[in-house]
Amino acid sequence: MARMKIPKSFQWLFWSYKIESLDLKRDKDYIISQVLNYGTEKELKWLFKVYSEKEIKKAIKNPRRGVWFRKVLNFWTKIYNIKLKKKVFERAIFR
Repeated sequence: MARMKIPKSFQWLFWSYKIESLDLKRDKDYIISQVLNYGTEKELKWLFKVYSEKEIKKAIKNPRRGVWFRKVLNFWTKIYNIKLKKKVFERAIFR
């Protein structure tokens, strides 16, 4: 992962940041949530190469506040069989 970078073509996923300023380790939760929320098959394939299933599950289990689409978070919790408390789930939803 140290040598990997986010492809420049993914800039549209991270509109509020310069893609070069994102760090794969430090910004992991942000990167994972953005790709799971907005990514196409291309970005998802990249995500699954860069991050382990454990890292992805952790980002879903501890969802960032106010950034998830309801249907998307619901989908990924079902895929990974993750049970979120209603309060945690609702707090994570983008309004």
